Amino acid sequence: MPDRRPKIGDLSLAARLRRELEGEVLFDPVSRGLYSTDASIYQIEPVGVVVPRTVQDVRTAIEIAVQEGVPVLPRGAGTSQGGQAVGRALVIDTSKHLGAISRLDREARTVRVEPGVVLDDLNRWLAPHGLFYPVDVATASRATLGGMAGNNSSGARSIRYGIMADRVRAIDAVLADGSELRFGELPDGVSERARAGKKNGDGGVQLARRMWEIRAREAEELERRIPKVLRHVAGYNLHRLERPGLNLAPLLVGSEGTLAFFTSLELDLARLPPHRLLGICRFPDLESALDAVQHIVTLDPTAVELMDDNVLRLACANPTFRPVVERVFPGDPGAVLVVEFSAFQERAAHEGLNRLEELMGDLGHRGPMRRALTAADQAQVWGVRKAGLSIVMSSPGDVKPVSFMEDCAVPLPRLAEFGARVNDVFGRHGADGTWYAHASVGCLHVRPSLNLKQAPDVGRMRAIASEVHEVVLDLGGSHSGEHGDGLVRSEFIEGLMGRRIAAAFEEVKQAFDPRGFMNPGKIVDPPRMDDRSLMRYRPGYAHKPFETTLDWNRWGGLAGAAEMCNNNGACRKADPGTMCPSYRVTGDEKHVTRGRANALRLALTGQLGSDAMRSPEMKEVFDLCIGCKACRRECPAGVDMARMKVEFLHHYRKKHPAGARDLALAHLPRLAARGARLAPLINVGGRSRVLRGVGERLTGIARQRELPRWARRPFRNPPALGDKPEVVLLVDTFSRYFEPGNARAAMRVLEAAGYRVEVAGAGLGSRPLCCGRTYLNAGLVEEARTEARRLLDALSEARARDAAIVGLEPSCLLTLRDEIPAMLPGAESEQVAERALLLEELLVRDEERIRTRLDLQVPSADAAFIHGHCHQKAFGAFEATPRVLDWIPGLRPTVIKSGCCGMAGSFGYEAEHYELSMKMAELDLLPAVRAAPADALVVADGTSCRSQIAHGSGREAVHAAAVLAGALGAKSG
Repeated sequence: MPDRRPKIGDLSLAARLRRELEGEVLFDPVSRGLYSTDASIYQIEPVGVVVPRTVQDVRTAIEIAVQEGVPVLPRGAGTSQGGQAVGRALVIDTSKHLGAISRLDREARTVRVEPGVVLDDLNRWLAPHGLFYPVDVATASRATLGGMAGNNSSGARSIRYGIMADRVRAIDAVLADGSELRFGELPDGVSERARAGKKNGDGGVQLARRMWEIRAREAEELERRIPKVLRHVAGYNLHRLERPGLNLAPLLVGSEGTLAFFTSLELDLARLPPHRLLGICRFPDLESALDAVQHIVTLDPTAVELMDDNVLRLACANPTFRPVVERVFPGDPGAVLVVEFSAFQERAAHEGLNRLEELMGDLGHRGPMRRALTAADQAQVWGVRKAGLSIVMSSPGDVKPVSFMEDCAVPLPRLAEFGARVNDVFGRHGADGTWYAHASVGCLHVRPSLNLKQAPDVGRMRAIASEVHEVVLDLGGSHSGEHGDGLVRSEFIEGLMGRRIAAAFEEVKQAFDPRGFMNPGKIVDPPRMDDRSLMRYRPGYAHKPFETTLDWNRWGGLAGAAEMCNNNGACRKADPGTMCPSYRVTGDEKHVTRGRANALRLALTGQLGSDAMRSPEMKEVFDLCIGCKACRRECPAGVDMARMKVEFLHHYRKKHPAGARDLALAHLPRLAARGARLAPLINVGGRSRVLRGVGERLTGIARQRELPRWARRPFRNPPALGDKPEVVLLVDTFSRYFEPGNARAAMRVLEAAGYRVEVAGAGLGSRPLCCGRTYLNAGLVEEARTEARRLLDALSEARARDAAIVGLEPSCLLTLRDEIPAMLPGAESEQVAERALLLEELLVRDEERIRTRLDLQVPSADAAFIHGHCHQKAFGAFEATPRVLDWIPGLRPTVIKSGCCGMAGSFGYEAEHYELSMKMAELDLLPAVRAAPADALVVADGTSCRSQIAHGSGREAVHAAAVLAGALGAKSG
C-alpha cells in the first residue's frame, strides 16, 4: 500500500505538479468535488486532478505521485457504473487532450489510439475506410477507449464481435515504478527479452514469466471456476492468457487501472456492414421475452436487446423519445426485443427479418412485427435503447433504480428462469425492478428501486445483491457481465470464483504494483460494497435549508432537481447535438451539465462551504452555461441547467450586484423606446471601430462586434380588432425595435392565412410588453417577475383569453412555456403556456385549414439552409420550420446539422466570452453556412443566431416569417 495516507488538496504536491507538467493541475475544492463521483452510487474526494496535455505528462505525474506516496487513478469519461473512476488518489483525466488516432492499417484492420479517444469519434474517422470498432457501448458518444479497455467493456453487438478483451491487440502502458512497457503479441522463436517487447527490458520479461507461471499453475481451477457464459468480466483475465507470444494485453484489459496506466492501444477493427435492419418483437411479459432469446440467437442476429415496460413507460414520458415509443412500440407491451441483422448483401439482412417473423409465429407470438428499415428509424430505436440507463433514472424523488447487481450474465436457456427468480427476490424485499440490456449474450441490466439516503434501504441493497448472486451461481452464470467490478462487485469475486483464484489475482496485483499505488480498492483488497462512508448519500447527507425564487416542486426542491443528474455523462457526447456547447469547446468537466449539477448538489448540501451559493467559485462553474436549454431535452434525465443557472444567479446577485453592462443589457426592453429615438446616432457609434474599442474598455462589450442596428421606423401596434382575435401576436423587443420587418412579415402571413390577428399590448400609453428574458439572463428574477406579471395580465384578459399566443423570437416566446410558470406558478401561467406557439408551430397545427389560403409562389431562391435556435430544439418546436418552408413551391429546405450558434443573447457580445462564442459557432454552424451555395437562403429564427451568422460568415440570415411573406402571391397580398 502507499507509504502514507494521501492528503486531500495537498498544496505542495499541486505546486510540484504545476512546475513539471504542461497540463492542468486542479486541486481546488470545486474541481475535487466534480471528480469525486462517476456514474455509480459512490462519492470519494480525490487528492487532486491532473488533466495531462501529453503522454509525457502522464509519465511525470505518475512518477511524482509515487514519490509523494499518493495513489494514481486513470479516468476517461467518468461513466463507470461500479465506482472504478473514483478514489482517494490523484485522478489523471485523459479525456481532454489524449485523443490522437494513428497508424491505421486497412489490410490488417488495426488502428492505434490514445486513451482519450471517444468511440463515436473513432468510428466517424474510420467510416470512410469502410471500417469500424465494433465494441459499441451505449455510452459510445462519450466513452473513451482507454476507459473501455480498463473496464473490459462490451456492447449490443458482442454476440458477433466480442468484447474489449477480444479486440485489443496491444497496449502501451506506464507502471507504478515508472517503467514503460508494451504488451502485445510477438512471434514464436524470439529471445525472452525480445518477447517482452523493445521497451520492456528485464521488467517486462519477468512480468510475462510470472503471469504465465500463475496461469499455468491455476489452469485446472480456472477451467472449473470461470463461468461458461458469453459475458464474464470479473477479476483479472488470467484465463485469456495463451503461451504463444506471451501477450499480456488481454490480462490488462479489464484491470480497471489497478495494474498499469494505458497510454496507447492497438485495436482490432471490423468491416462496416452496409446493410443493417431491425425487427421489433413485442411480448406480453418479461419472461416470455427472455424465453424467446435462446431461439432468436439461432438466426445469427448481430444484436438482441431487451427493454421492459418500465423503460418504455419512462421513455414515453420524455419528449425526446415519446414519438418513437408511440410509433414503434405501441400497445403497451410487457417487454420488447430489438433484433438486428447486419450483412454485406441487403437481401441477406431482409431474409434474417423474414426468418425472425416466422420464428415469432412458431413461438406463439403472431402479432405484426415492426421493422425499422431506414438509418433514421434505426437511429431513433437505438436512441431509446442506449438511453435506457438514464431513462430509468429520470423519475424525480429519492427512490430511484439503483445500479449494484445489474450486470449478471447467465446461460441463455436459463434466462427466463433467472428473470423469474430475481423478480421473486425483489418481491421478498418490496422492491420493483427495471430490466433492459443485451439479451443475446444473457447479460441483463436490472435495477431495483431503492432510497439510498436511508440506512434500511442500503441494507436491502446488500441483501438483494447477496441473494441474486446466489441465484447466478446456481444457474452457472457470472455476477459481472459488463460494467466491471469496481467498488460495487469486487468483494464478491471470491464468492464467484473461490479463494484460490482470488489469491491468484492478489499475486497478479503484487507483481505489477507491489506497493498498491494503482487505483487501490478495486478487484483486490476491496471495501464492502455497502460502506456508506464511500457513498454519495452517506450518513448525514441532507439538503441545507434554502429558499428558492423559482418553483422546484416537481423535483422536491432545487437539490432534488440537481440530484436528477445520474452522472452518466450524456452531456459529454461528441456528436454535433446542441448539448453542451461550452463543454464541446473547452473539454472541461466544470463546463458540462454533469459538472454543474454535481457542483450545485455539493453546494446545496454544504459540501462546498456554508455560502457556496453566493461564491465566486460557483459563479465560475455557471459562467459558461449559455442557457441553451438543450439539457432540458437532450439529457435523458431532463436536467434543466438553464433554469438552475437563473436560480443561482438570483442568489449570487444578493452578494455581488450586477455591473453596469449587465444592468444595461437587462433593462434593454425598458430603455428601447428611448434608444429608438436616437437610432441614427447610436447606429453610427455601433459601426465605428474606434468607438467600439472605447466601448469595450468602458462597458466590457467586445470591440469585434457591431451592435444591433436600431430601426428608424419601429413596429407600432395596429388598432385593435372589433371582434375577438384568433391569434394574439407577441412582438418582442428585438422584433419591435431592431428588425420590425419580421413582425410586419408575420402579420402579412397570418392575415393571408385567414386569422383575425391582434398585437398584444398593455393598454394605451403603456410601454410594450416583455417576457423578462433579459432580466433572467442577469439573475434579476424580481424584475423579470414584474414583466411576466404584466404579460400574464394582458394575455389572460377576457378579450385575449381564448386566442393562440404567437411569437417570433424563440427565446422570448418560449419563456412563456418555461420560466414564467416557474416564476408565477399556477393555473393562469399554465394556461398561457399551453397557448404559446411560435409562428411556424401555429401554421403546422392548422395546416389543413390554412395552407391553400396562403397562395405561396415560387421564390427567387431554390434552396434554404435552416439553422434551429437552441430553444426551438429544446421544446421540440424546430421541426415545424422546415415543414412550413417546404410548402413553398420550388424551395428545397435543408436543415443545418448544428449546435448552438454561440451568441446566446448577450453572451457573445461580452468581451471575456467573445473567443469562446466564435469557437462554438465554428464547431458546426459557420462552416455549414460558408459551404451553402451563394444564392441559397440562410434561415434562422433567432435574433442572436442571425447576428452570429452575419458576423462570422458575412451572409445575411432571415427569419422564416420573412421567407413566407416574400413568397405570398397576389391573392394573399
